[in-house]
Amino acid sequence: MGLRQGLPCTKTGSPRYTGAFSCVTIRLVPPTVVVVDDHAGFRRAARTLLELEGFDVVGEAADGASAVAVARDVRPELVLLDIALPDASGFDLAPALSTGRSRVILTSSREHGDIGRRVRESGALGFVPKDELSGETLRALLGKRCKS
Repeated sequence: MGLRQGLPCTKTGSPRYTGAFSCVTIRLVPPTVVVVDDHAGFRRAARTLLELEGFDVVGEAADGASAVAVARDVRPELVLLDIALPDASGFDLAPALSTGRSRVILTSSREHGDIGRRVRESGALGFVPKDELSGETLRALLGKRCKS
């Protein structure tokens, strides 16, 4: 049995196809990302990693004010947001960045106890420790928003 085109994903608008055993979403363009972190070295490393794994990094910011401006200008699908910025908490900034098509995934290199409640309250899709950052992890979190 071949694939049949079904209704598009209600969150992303991507076409969905159904077959005998599953439903799949076919992406025609890579997910767009803005990386927000006060450390230039991490921004460079995250950009390189994500671009190698098929993401389109369309912007970077080193603080909360710049993050809001960049996200407003480029309207990314994803904002990878450090929770500790010089001028703002990522937890507090996430709701302002989770607008329209943009979604937020929080990150940090610091040890944090139970941050699950704060992540949920912020409206972010989830949290990824910096040393566990991968395209696969981000895609899994992005995929959560498109499940029926």
